[in-house]
Amino acid sequence: MTELIRSNDLVLMGFAQSVLEGADIPVLVADQHMSLLEGSIGAFARRLLVPDDRAAEARRLLSDGGLAGELRDA
Repeated sequence: MTELIRSNDLVLMGFAQSVLEGADIPVLVADQHMSLLEGSIGAFARRLLVPDDRAAEARRLLSDGGLAGELRDA
Protein backbone atom coordinates (compact mmCIF):
# COMPACT_ATOMS: atom_id res chain seq x y z
CA MET A 1 0.00 0.00 0.00
CA THR A 2 1.14 3.53 -0.78
CA GLU A 3 0.30 6.47 1.46
CA LEU A 4 -0.90 9.41 -0.61
CA ILE A 5 -2.30 11.84 1.97
CA ARG A 6 -1.92 12.28 5.73
CA SER A 7 -4.30 14.79 7.29
CA ASN A 8 -6.66 15.60 10.15
CA ASP A 9 -9.01 17.36 7.71
CA LEU A 10 -12.08 15.12 7.44
CA VAL A 11 -13.49 17.02 4.45
CA LEU A 12 -10.21 16.70 2.53
CA MET A 13 -9.99 13.00 3.28
CA GLY A 14 -13.62 12.42 2.31
CA PHE A 15 -13.18 14.28 -0.98
CA ALA A 16 -10.00 12.39 -1.86
CA GLN A 17 -11.62 9.07 -0.98
CA SER A 18 -14.65 9.92 -3.11
CA VAL A 19 -12.51 10.87 -6.13
CA LEU A 20 -10.58 7.60 -5.95
CA GLU A 21 -13.57 5.38 -5.31
CA GLY A 22 -15.32 7.06 -8.25
CA ALA A 23 -12.46 5.81 -10.43
CA ASP A 24 -12.74 2.29 -8.93
CA ILE A 25 -9.42 2.61 -7.09
CA PRO A 26 -9.49 0.73 -3.77
CA VAL A 27 -8.90 3.08 -0.83
CA LEU A 28 -8.07 2.46 2.82
CA VAL A 29 -8.32 5.31 5.30
CA ALA A 30 -6.07 4.19 8.13
CA ASP A 31 -6.15 5.50 11.69
CA GLN A 32 -9.68 6.87 11.41
CA HIS A 33 -10.66 5.25 14.69
CA MET A 34 -7.70 6.59 16.68
CA SER A 35 -9.96 9.35 18.05
CA LEU A 36 -11.37 6.76 20.45
CA LEU A 37 -7.93 6.41 22.02
CA GLU A 38 -6.86 10.05 21.81
CA GLY A 39 -10.07 11.62 23.09
CA SER A 40 -10.99 13.33 19.79
CA ILE A 41 -8.28 15.99 20.03
CA GLY A 42 -6.98 15.38 16.50
CA ALA A 43 -3.47 14.36 17.50
CA PHE A 44 -3.30 11.47 15.04
CA ALA A 45 -3.70 12.20 11.35
CA ARG A 46 -5.63 9.85 9.13
CA ARG A 47 -3.76 8.24 6.23
CA LEU A 48 -5.18 7.60 2.77
CA LEU A 49 -3.67 4.45 1.27
CA VAL A 50 -4.03 2.86 -2.16
CA PRO A 51 -2.56 -0.33 -3.67
CA ASP A 52 0.98 0.16 -4.95
CA ASP A 53 0.02 -0.73 -8.51
CA ARG A 54 -2.65 2.02 -8.60
CA ALA A 55 -0.64 4.76 -6.84
CA ALA A 56 0.46 6.62 -9.99
CA GLU A 57 -3.08 6.72 -11.34
CA ALA A 58 -4.42 7.83 -7.95
CA ARG A 59 -1.81 10.62 -7.72
CA ARG A 60 -2.80 11.88 -11.15
CA LEU A 61 -6.51 11.88 -10.30
CA LEU A 62 -5.95 13.69 -7.01
CA SER A 63 -3.65 16.23 -8.67
CA ASP A 64 -6.26 16.84 -11.37
CA GLY A 65 -8.80 17.33 -8.56
CA GLY A 66 -6.74 20.15 -7.04
CA LEU A 67 -5.09 18.14 -4.28
CA ALA A 68 -1.51 18.15 -5.58
CA GLY A 69 -0.35 20.17 -2.57
CA GLU A 70 -1.72 17.55 -0.18
CA LEU A 71 0.06 14.56 -1.71
CA ARG A 72 2.94 12.96 0.15
CA ASP A 73 6.26 12.58 -1.65
CA ALA A 74 6.51 9.47 -3.79
